[in-house]
Amino acid sequence: MKYLHIISFILLIIGGLNWLLYAFGWNLVNAIFGGIPALEQIIYVLVGLAAVYEAVTHKNNCKVCGM
Repeated sequence: MKYLHIISFILLIIGGLNWLLYAFGWNLVNAIFGGIPALEQIIYVLVGLAAVYEAVTHKNNCKVCGM
């Protein structure tokens, strides 16, 4: 479960950075993957699933929250 937590956390960072850059008119996922729609959709789905996973398991994984 530790590796799943690490992977989902990295995906959340990528998603967060993409949203930040998108606010300034630049799409990080599109820039990295060259505008391949199917691959971009897979990345967005993985980032979304990572967010759901972290939202559900965060309290158990976090040393500060999981008292």
